[in-house]
Amino acid sequence: MASTLTKEIIASLSDGTCNNPFAVLGLQKIRIKGKEKLVIRVFRPEAKTVKVVAAKKKYSLQRLSEAGLFEHVFSRRKNFFDYTLEAESHEGEVQLLKDPYAYDSLISDFDLQIWGEGNHTQAYEFMGVHPKTVKGVKGMHFVVTAPNADRISVIGSFNEWDGRVHSMRKLHDQGVWDIFIPEAQLGDLYKFEIKTSAREAPLKKSDPYAFYAEVRPGTASVVCDIEGYTWGDDEWLNKRDKQQASDQPISIYEVHLGSWKRKAGEEPGFLNYRELADELIPYVKETGFTHIELLPVAEHPYDPSWGYQLTGYYAPTSRFGTPEDFMYFIDQMHQAGIGVILDWVPAHFAKDDHGLRQFDGTGLYEHDDPRKGEHKDWGTCIFNYGRTEVINFLISNAMYWCEKYHVDGFRVDAVASMLYLDYSKEEGEWVPNEYGGRENLEAIDFLRRFNDAVHENYPGVVTFAEESTSWGGVSRPTETGGLGFDYKWNMGWMNDSLTYIEKDPVHRKYHQDQLTFSLVYAFTERFILPYSHDEVVHMKQSMLSKMPGDDWQKFANLRLIYTYMYTHPGKNLLFMGGEFGQWGEWSEDRSLDWHLLDWGTHKGIKQLVTDLNKLDRQEKALHEVDFDGAGFEWIDISDADNSIISFIRRAKDPEDFLVIILNFTPTVHYDYKIGVPHKGTYNVILNSDSEYYGGSNAGSEVVEAEWGEWHGQKAYIKLTIPPLAGVILKLKDISNS
Repeated sequence: MASTLTKEIIASLSDGTCNNPFAVLGLQKIRIKGKEKLVIRVFRPEAKTVKVVAAKKKYSLQRLSEAGLFEHVFSRRKNFFDYTLEAESHEGEVQLLKDPYAYDSLISDFDLQIWGEGNHTQAYEFMGVHPKTVKGVKGMHFVVTAPNADRISVIGSFNEWDGRVHSMRKLHDQGVWDIFIPEAQLGDLYKFEIKTSAREAPLKKSDPYAFYAEVRPGTASVVCDIEGYTWGDDEWLNKRDKQQASDQPISIYEVHLGSWKRKAGEEPGFLNYRELADELIPYVKETGFTHIELLPVAEHPYDPSWGYQLTGYYAPTSRFGTPEDFMYFIDQMHQAGIGVILDWVPAHFAKDDHGLRQFDGTGLYEHDDPRKGEHKDWGTCIFNYGRTEVINFLISNAMYWCEKYHVDGFRVDAVASMLYLDYSKEEGEWVPNEYGGRENLEAIDFLRRFNDAVHENYPGVVTFAEESTSWGGVSRPTETGGLGFDYKWNMGWMNDSLTYIEKDPVHRKYHQDQLTFSLVYAFTERFILPYSHDEVVHMKQSMLSKMPGDDWQKFANLRLIYTYMYTHPGKNLLFMGGEFGQWGEWSEDRSLDWHLLDWGTHKGIKQLVTDLNKLDRQEKALHEVDFDGAGFEWIDISDADNSIISFIRRAKDPEDFLVIILNFTPTVHYDYKIGVPHKGTYNVILNSDSEYYGGSNAGSEVVEAEWGEWHGQKAYIKLTIPPLAGVILKLKDISNS
């Protein structure tokens, strides 16, 4: 019997160029000599013969091409029916298969509508791959968006990576493609093979919405079901909004999971997510941090990018285990009372061929114009925030980490690069906005939408902007014109404080304004005070190595600057290794130098950070009024000659206060006179020069205040101020003062 198909269609199926396979393959109704007939067509390159099994009958299919196209015209059947394929390989192996071309699209009209509007905040629920059961048949439903593709196929371990076998259906109005594949199973590797008119060779792309990925250097996505984990963190989630409020203590330990600790003698020696939970949780609890912040854990191909050049936004990196393992990690953190913040990267993405770049042969996720679409400094692509596909992708991604992984916050990387079209670009390398300005209006709108979506859908989840410029209103609500973040990293304070502390103490009196200038603007935003990973790499030295002087002075200076950080208004962030004074710069390819804790001086740094975290939790004056001038009062900033500053921190109850004195020279000052609010006995509740921390143990433990105006205060104290040290004093009993 002659084929019912033209030679051109047969050829297009055989060479994989057919752009509408669902109109040809599977059961179809056709007209032959004016009569309606049912025909079935199957493309199985590996098959020697194919039969249709239906209602205990078998029908042999005619081979139409050497490539593997088979067909049978039914003489009597008039209506569509359920069937199974029986395929015999050239080696004689027989398989019973369900035909993927027997199933209609499984995408709802509602999903397509809000997708097209750019308002889909849960696109991960239908994009990518999901286990489905259709008419009693189990399989995997694959969905991808690629409006400019001519043909897309799912290729994988279930079809010998042959792009001709599982060509997808295009829903033309949206540029969304789908197919239900009964043969695909959990654990299978897959990619999308994308053919475009502009390229002769097809693109082979990982799934942008994949929940799991092959361990690098492999680049395939992995079929994965993330719905089976049983969470035990209800208690944490129910109180999260109160624990993460701005009047609560927040002290963040920034961690790179691949180098915090490694297994000795193994290569690469990574701890997996479960091992990391078992080791990291007791350490974080011991040192007293309230949160951890993870450098990006989404899938990335290149270790030295530290996770900032992503290819898999929905997949926790397989370097450390499975998605369920990462759920366990966060669950255990929550059950231990520790919040988890993700470093999130919506500013740019990696250029790797298997990733988002030129996904459908055009700039689907990025701008085609390199003046808009490329970060030359980082070798990455910039998202096109004007496209609905991008907005759906990124907003849904934030929702995904909240919903599926219970994350407690996002530190949004490189916000400044998003806000400014001319960020790190010379004249002629950027394009102004429609009003001729340098502001990226679409990125601004995206950031506001992101923050609104997070706060509306997940109350208590907090957002942090790493924004290095003076852009106004970063941490103001969107309804008042702000960007909507909860907090902004205080990069100015970080730069000024480090520049100051790195100077030899003999020169500091000429630069005291660097230490105090941050209080001019401290309450214009809700600030995080960060000593982050960026400050201990690329020849910047470790925190300890930055400090001037001999070893004794280095340790003393480090204890002093940490005391300043914890007593300065704002929340605190410290990168791993800094809490015990690591000597060497951080490197992603080795463990922290844990052996240093065998030395008392390093133990002292760790103990100081532990005690500062403890005080931060216990003393309301250190956390309740971080973002209002009512919580801070200078005592004296005029003693530049001695490089001494002093101030008061107050709780919501102004009678609950602490006095902080910081001496930035190695000179001991005896009978130093400081104004204080009340007469009475003041206990020194922390002295960074204590021998307990490795200091010289100078200074007083208890001081008495007398009435008498000094420094604008009603009373004064005289005390011994230790060298290169900070002291924190608390009035013993204000009622008797």
